[in-house]
Amino acid sequence: MFNKVLAAIGLMAIVTLAHAADNAEKPVRDAMRSLLPMTKIDEVVKSDLPGFYEVVVSGQVVYVSADGKYLLQGNLYNVPLKKDLTAARVATMREQALQKLPAEKKLVFAPDHPKHTVTVFTDVDCPYCRQFHKQIAEFNKQGIAVNYVLFPLDIHPGADKKAVAVWCATDRNAAYTAAMNGHDPGTGTCSNNPVAETKALAQAIGINATPTVLAEDGTQVDMAKATTPAALEAELDRISTAAGTATAPVASR
Repeated sequence: MFNKVLAAIGLMAIVTLAHAADNAEKPVRDAMRSLLPMTKIDEVVKSDLPGFYEVVVSGQVVYVSADGKYLLQGNLYNVPLKKDLTAARVATMREQALQKLPAEKKLVFAPDHPKHTVTVFTDVDCPYCRQFHKQIAEFNKQGIAVNYVLFPLDIHPGADKKAVAVWCATDRNAAYTAAMNGHDPGTGTCSNNPVAETKALAQAIGINATPTVLAEDGTQVDMAKATTPAALEAELDRISTAAGTATAPVASR
């Protein structure tokens, strides 16, 4: 009987705390809805910035004062730590989202013993994506595995159908490579293609351009540092070191 009373008290405390949190967040949520009535708020949490809440909307982070009067859009830095808190938060969200996307819904180009793995959101009609893929063999030799996620952009009419055709080909990797070399992938379709899902995922985590290269921890790689295999490897080494994770040596090159 005593245990049941304790359990009931504990449940009441949880409900009370949740209700208090909802009340504290209400001005923040009301402010966002007044600015963007149709926007879905993904999350509201207390920010490291005193007096402000961190609001996540479609993979983007903004900061709203607790009274709902002020909104800040931009990156929040911790000066003593020299850390971009906003970029770190976005990276974590992206890492978590990508962990839920199985390998069966990606186009994987990987060496036997990869040192690094990147996720690249790609569009068949994107010229920069084509330039990136021309070096895929060298990326793999450098110990970098590339997981492509199909993200046909709306600015490229027909890109959705091309992405589906690539996915539905007998040899997807070969079809993707051919498409990146300018060949028409055709009009093939299949019921198990993930293009609509991966496109929605990209939009949900704030991806709006191709190619977008993400490191394993969700950090977005500056494309200027991904133009060559050596430059990308160096940047991934830096990101890995900054994250405090050791990288395994490449077995062979």
